[in-house]
Amino acid sequence: MSTTLQPVGSRLSPALVTLTLLICLNLLNYIDRYILPGAQALVQREYGWSDQRMGALTTALFVTYMLVAPLTGWMGDRFSRKPLIVGGAVIWSLATLGTAWVHDYWTLYLRHALVGVGEATFCIFAPAVLADFYPERDRNRILSIFYLATPVGAAIGYLAGGELGTLYGWRAPFFICAIPGLVVAALYGWLGREPVRGTTDHIKPDLGRTTFAGLFSNGAFLTATLGLAALTFAVGGISAWVPTFLHRSAGLSVANSSLVVSGITVIDGIAGTVVGGWIAQRWLRTNHRALYLLSFWSVTLTLPWGALVFFGPPRWSVPALFVAEFFLFLNTGPLNAAIVNSVSFQVRATAISVNLFFIHFFGDTFSPQIIGAVSDRTNLRFALGLTLVSLVVSAGILFGGARFAPLFDEAPGPS
Repeated sequence: MSTTLQPVGSRLSPALVTLTLLICLNLLNYIDRYILPGAQALVQREYGWSDQRMGALTTALFVTYMLVAPLTGWMGDRFSRKPLIVGGAVIWSLATLGTAWVHDYWTLYLRHALVGVGEATFCIFAPAVLADFYPERDRNRILSIFYLATPVGAAIGYLAGGELGTLYGWRAPFFICAIPGLVVAALYGWLGREPVRGTTDHIKPDLGRTTFAGLFSNGAFLTATLGLAALTFAVGGISAWVPTFLHRSAGLSVANSSLVVSGITVIDGIAGTVVGGWIAQRWLRTNHRALYLLSFWSVTLTLPWGALVFFGPPRWSVPALFVAEFFLFLNTGPLNAAIVNSVSFQVRATAISVNLFFIHFFGDTFSPQIIGAVSDRTNLRFALGLTLVSLVVSAGILFGGARFAPLFDEAPGPS
């Protein structure tokens, strides 16, 4: 009697296994991204670099991200995405591991830029893969689950950068995601699955949804992308500078400011993402514009609390930040689902790469450096006030974009 051993993934839903591994990669990706903001004050203390130079490190990451994104998007619509995801995870894990050899500004600058190469693969292909497992009406729910890793990873990154950086030096925290990144990449290569493209799409295709040129006349795609770009300008600037802001303006230590921000981010990120995804999922039953309208209200409700963080009494900074981040995270799943649903499978990876180019070019590529430059010339409180202007712009675009939201075909997709 012979027994054939089956791979672990064959005994579980391929969609669930793939989703779980992609969540793990997304978690490690965001830990890596937010370690530097958490340890920023420690780096400046050691080297004396200006706010503008520190902001330029994030600019380096996203410039590389933007330059690589169009090529990876094109590849993602033509080749198997599984090896591309594995390769991207290996690149940013090795770049993170290389932080041990960083002892000058330009080496750190190069290290941060290389991380952008890996992120430009993973962040494009993961939503496209998940969209091919789940139909349009379920993508908000699935992407809300997937993007839970974003606030959790950011919180761990902030905490590691501030706490571990204070105890063991600012280079040490980067090691907590380098080796695990390589391990999860190997697991994804073994257990991850490549879904058949387009089998879960039900929205009627047209040139605006199925061609590259059509993206630039596709109102649903453009408004979601530009609204997210303006939102990302604010999020990028706030995430890079809020620990330093609390250290300078609210009198918290470097370690405590990172601890506070990480705690708020993980609680609000989970709560806001879950609540926002749940509201949007129920709202979609009666209104196909729900993904855009929920995103509009998310940004709008953030505004007064953000103003209180930056311009209110210092004692209100932390409580107001807690409320502001909750509202800001409400749109995480819905807005990303709106982008994925705005196009068909033929150009989905390309569309996500165009989206990423726009949101980073007009968003967080330059916002940390711009805020740093304004802070050097005025103060950080006034510089962070620029993010409120971008939130107003985002809210206006998302409200207008609701009229372009596609109608879902009632044909049932796979459960």
